[in-house]
Amino acid sequence: MKELIDILHDEGLTLVVKSADGTIHRYMQRGVKDLLTLVTTTPEVLHGALIADKAVGKAAAACMIGGGVKRVHADVMSEPALDLLLAHGVIAEYTTLTHHIINRTGDGWCPMEQVSRDEQDPHVIIQKVRQRLQQMQQPT
Repeated sequence: MKELIDILHDEGLTLVVKSADGTIHRYMQRGVKDLLTLVTTTPEVLHGALIADKAVGKAAAACMIGGGVKRVHADVMSEPALDLLLAHGVIAEYTTLTHHIINRTGDGWCPMEQVSRDEQDPHVIIQKVRQRLQQMQQPT
């Protein structure tokens, strides 16, 4: 895990995935978008993978579980994310554990943390996250 954490920090990334075959994948998008894309289009990248991530909320945890991730390290992890990961047999570690992930303006809950707040089924969470992202991308 140290190698992945070092890559995450040294390269200024948001997500590093080491697939079961040993291939290291690097990602830079903020939020849960990269994980959602992976679990939707190339779940084989996540199956049995090790992950280092800047921040893991419950929505990100659901994507990891949906993809079959084996182990995750987060700089910041929410308590709901930790609970969900552990309940599904994913080895989870963190630098900082927090009650919830905050939004980008720092004045409330992250929208993805909100949408997944009361749901325990990772597949339902993934669907809710997809719907919320679509709503957020529509012009107002």
